[in-house]
Amino acid sequence: MADNTITVVGNLTRDPELRFTTGGRGVASFGIAVGRRYQVNGEWQEQTSYFNITAWGTLGENAAATLTKGSRVIVTGRLEQREYTNRDGDKRTAIEIVADELGPSLRWATAQVERTPRDGGGSGGGGRSGGGGSQPEPFYAGDEEPF
Repeated sequence: MADNTITVVGNLTRDPELRFTTGGRGVASFGIAVGRRYQVNGEWQEQTSYFNITAWGTLGENAAATLTKGSRVIVTGRLEQREYTNRDGDKRTAIEIVADELGPSLRWATAQVERTPRDGGGSGGGGRSGGGGSQPEPFYAGDEEPF
């Protein structure tokens, strides 16, 4: 089975735009510029690639609340191709990165991490079991283990 995972490090080209689906699920969209420097015949060359990033759910909401244009980030996700029709009626293809993980790059900056509370709605168990016990059951999202 082929693995479709990509990790890129770059700077946001625009603030994340947060929208919500009709079902209330958040989705953030933003762009990053990924630069690279290399030498050709002893002379430095620079090349920049631009990628559109989509982050769904809590990841997207946290990205929109945390990141701003110019922020240096690390994005791990998967490449996805989609087709659309532009205003002139021409069919186009777009390749974007759907983020699985996002984080600030600490190479030239510091960050303060603040854990957000889990709401218990939707993605796997949580809360009290309804019994008379004094300890709540742990909340695990899917197969994620707490830290």
